[in-house]
Amino acid sequence: MTGLPEHSAFRGLGLTEPLLDAVADRGYSEPTAIQVDAIPRALDGADIFGCAQTGTGKTAAFVLPMLQRLAVTPEHHGTIRGLILTPTRELADQVERAVAHYGARLSLESMVVYGGVPIGAQIKDLKFGCDVLVATPGRLLDHLERRTVNLDSIEVLVLDEADRMLDMGFIDDVRKIVRQTQPDRQTLLFSATMPDAILGLAHEMMRDPVSVQVGFQTSASGITEVLHPVDYASKQALVHHLLDSWGEGPALVFTRMKSTAAYLCEFLKKKGVSVDDLHGDKGQADRTRSLTRFREGKTRVLVATNVAARGLDIVGITHVVNFYVPDDPKDYVHRVGRTARGDQTGDAVTLMSPHEVMMVREIEKLMDKPIPRAVVEGFEPSFSPELGKRAEIPADVTPRSRLARGRRRR
Repeated sequence: MTGLPEHSAFRGLGLTEPLLDAVADRGYSEPTAIQVDAIPRALDGADIFGCAQTGTGKTAAFVLPMLQRLAVTPEHHGTIRGLILTPTRELADQVERAVAHYGARLSLESMVVYGGVPIGAQIKDLKFGCDVLVATPGRLLDHLERRTVNLDSIEVLVLDEADRMLDMGFIDDVRKIVRQTQPDRQTLLFSATMPDAILGLAHEMMRDPVSVQVGFQTSASGITEVLHPVDYASKQALVHHLLDSWGEGPALVFTRMKSTAAYLCEFLKKKGVSVDDLHGDKGQADRTRSLTRFREGKTRVLVATNVAARGLDIVGITHVVNFYVPDDPKDYVHRVGRTARGDQTGDAVTLMSPHEVMMVREIEKLMDKPIPRAVVEGFEPSFSPELGKRAEIPADVTPRSRLARGRRRR
């Protein structure tokens, strides 16, 4: 008997006991909507065309059925039979950790390969073999060209965050990789959005796929959202003030540019804040170190560019700050979704300068609701806080004393 409740819907998905044990070890008691829809169909061998956002449990939706299929043929242990492609190094690391956890009781080995680190160590490790390989497209192509990876035995192929791979220009690389696998493989494609290019890719690479879709969620019920009108020159000082008023909860601050992330990080360090940054100008070892320290609570604040906005699942974040209003409304949803995971609560704060008003309107249009405005005392903007505001949104002034008390959490 596993640690799952007897009435848990996980028991009806067709998963084996070792995988149910691994699910219980992760602290999960009930499957998410995407898991309920995708796992039984994937176990039946169908190609899956899944539309689901980050935070919906889609990683387990493709990892669990993949591992169950590979465990059936232990005589092929050590041969790469499962391949998962992700757009970013950080997401690849995260997915591989999930594969390692769920596959531990099945004696299935996994490995991750991505750029930004020396390829020699990866070549050495690949010689020992693995059952599941998680990779970014560019580095995997490097290995294929060097003949250090062979994809002839791939049984299950997963394309995770396919729309982001499209945005980052990886689709041609993905096509080259897929051509080196066998046509009778099972393919599981997951994407937060379904633009025409992704639909075309699915038609090209999949056989009679089953469509599984979880409705677009604008924000979790536990998130308290607020928009602070502020002059651009005061944004850094306001971030420091907010962090100081919130106390000790871990916070994720998003910036648009790498240079802004680095500059804001240095500014906060000089103010005594425990902070690190995560962006593309940092070497992979530094990026991994920054993310690990934040995950483990050794760093309270992480300042990041969009590299961390989608895909990453960092437990326990209590505050998300948008230093800039995101250009893409969907990026806003993905960013604020980093807090209030599960039944937790959290705050999502966006700093708005006059030139960002139109972007706020687009976000509110997508979410079909206004974002409450609040001017922070001592950081009153030189422009009218009413700028760009819908008539039904009340403006107010949030005093320092109220911010300092914070918000009690359930």
